[in-house]
Amino acid sequence: MPTRHDIRNVAIVAHVDHGKTTIVDAMLKQAGAFAAHQHLDDRMMDSNDLEREKGITILAKNTAVKYHPKDGGAPITINIIDTPGHADFGGEVERGLSMVDAVVLLVDASEGPLPQTRFVLRKALQQRLPVILCINKTDRPDSRIDEVVNETYDLFLDLDADEDQIEFPIVYACGRDGIASLTKPEDGTVPADSTNLEPFFSTILEHVPAPVYDDEAPLQAHVTNLDADNFLGRIALLRVEQGELRKGQTVAWIKRDGSISNVRISELMMTEALTRKPAEVAGPGDICAVAGIPDIMIGETLADPENPIALPLITVDQPAISMTIGTNTSPLVGRGGTGKGADAKSAVKDRKVTARQVKDRLDRELIGNVSLRVLDTDRPDAWEVQGRGELALAILVEQMRREGFELTIGKPQVVTKLVDGKVHEPVERLTVDVPEEHMGAVTQLMGVRKGRMDNMSNHGSGWVRMEFVVPSRGLIGFRTEFLTNTRGTGIAHSIHEGHEPWFGNLVTRNNGSLVADRAGAVTPFAMINLQERGVLFTEPGTEVYEGMIVGENSRSDDMDVNITKEKKLTNMRAASADNTENVVPPRKLSLEQSLEFCRDDECVEVTPEAVRIRKVVLDQKERGRTASRAKHG
Repeated sequence: MPTRHDIRNVAIVAHVDHGKTTIVDAMLKQAGAFAAHQHLDDRMMDSNDLEREKGITILAKNTAVKYHPKDGGAPITINIIDTPGHADFGGEVERGLSMVDAVVLLVDASEGPLPQTRFVLRKALQQRLPVILCINKTDRPDSRIDEVVNETYDLFLDLDADEDQIEFPIVYACGRDGIASLTKPEDGTVPADSTNLEPFFSTILEHVPAPVYDDEAPLQAHVTNLDADNFLGRIALLRVEQGELRKGQTVAWIKRDGSISNVRISELMMTEALTRKPAEVAGPGDICAVAGIPDIMIGETLADPENPIALPLITVDQPAISMTIGTNTSPLVGRGGTGKGADAKSAVKDRKVTARQVKDRLDRELIGNVSLRVLDTDRPDAWEVQGRGELALAILVEQMRREGFELTIGKPQVVTKLVDGKVHEPVERLTVDVPEEHMGAVTQLMGVRKGRMDNMSNHGSGWVRMEFVVPSRGLIGFRTEFLTNTRGTGIAHSIHEGHEPWFGNLVTRNNGSLVADRAGAVTPFAMINLQERGVLFTEPGTEVYEGMIVGENSRSDDMDVNITKEKKLTNMRAASADNTENVVPPRKLSLEQSLEFCRDDECVEVTPEAVRIRKVVLDQKERGRTASRAKHG
């Protein structure tokens, strides 16, 4: 069959923070993708604000570099897909792998293979893709290159890789310095026999198969991602499998339901470095973008109108975590961060508070995010949103908050399924790295959450690595407690491991809540009196309402408190007048921490300015009656 030797398609996959985006930056710079006068940021591929803030890749993105071989041959286009390293964004990884012919598996020279490494490698091996192993960050002082290579071989064997897949080439690199070598350096050093990424480029050209195609086959192009442009409307990113795609061409659009309609390609673009440039034609193996089809969806096919043949739909793993997202129903709806409407009138103009706006936004998210599900609930202003994990759903809520939405978010729940008439719940494989002195605390923490230890290894460096299989429910609210118990030194990563029979009742939060019993502004006098009762979440002057949670109780039950109480002023002097008392600074909870803190009868109110935790039933007497009915049956 004919082969296109001028193109290579490769995905870079790894665990979160192992250096994928950094090494792509170095490839772009060394391939001459930018002019000398251009100002370049670090992590250029992380273009989303949230990606830059959190330091993680959330969306799979593609770039292309023109590599000029040293022997003077014709330049070769290398299309690179930068995939997320966090398990919650697994849907992005699966789409990225459908566009390429091989993967570069990046592994940290110190941390070795972690849960997400296992996840992405399993997906690559299932699709029979060749693998190039790149040991990155060889300059880390605690690097242990030989052990990491052996651990990676063990991982391949664990995942039932065949002989061809285990015979992979190994590249040693320091992505930050843009240096790679085929010769193993000493631990903790940069490769000494190279000054650039030339060995990495040559390994890609040698081991990534060039796209093959059939001269006689009709057009087939697979939609793998979607984008939007203010002028062109919806843009479909696709890989051409067979035939040619031309600007202005009429093609058959095969939809998910099997129906076919003819559409015209109004714009055709190809990626060069980080920009899309107009093109006239895209051939087999090319990754391109087309405009002119307003309702096209991921997984659909563009084909020859006279002989339309559909490509298989892209499938992703089922969701494991769900949460209810609805309109804001608190007394402070639409009144800005402080609750004082007059101070925030200008900010409130673009506030999105209606059910129709929330539903439209969730429907828009479904277009580009194949791993999400949105289901109706028994309420017209709330929907159940299911996703891979807590972080993926929290990122969605954070994006909506920044767009001006006001929302009420329910406590995250697990998505169960029936197997042979029994309820099964999702379980996760949790890998924990902690100093030896915190090992007992972590084991105790996992025991409460029904975690089962699968493996434990000691590298002899004072750190222990433990692997647990734990129900996904047990990991909701786990990270904050884990960091507290390990004094901020522990590292924990988890990945979906399948479903197991229901584990029974789990008690993950022992402390109750301090609940405001009336509306008003928080006073320092009331805070000083309440400090000994627990940890407070609100600052002086913050507007509160009845049913809003203002702190964590030091005991297990909830306590209704008056946090708006003012000091009575008299004209009598007290002997203690000059004694000053300090207000302990409140604990500020992020959106993720607020979702972790929630109990079943609580929810999170999210506005562009504030994140508040509240009771589902605000009225104190009604809550008391409900609790009494539950207690006495």
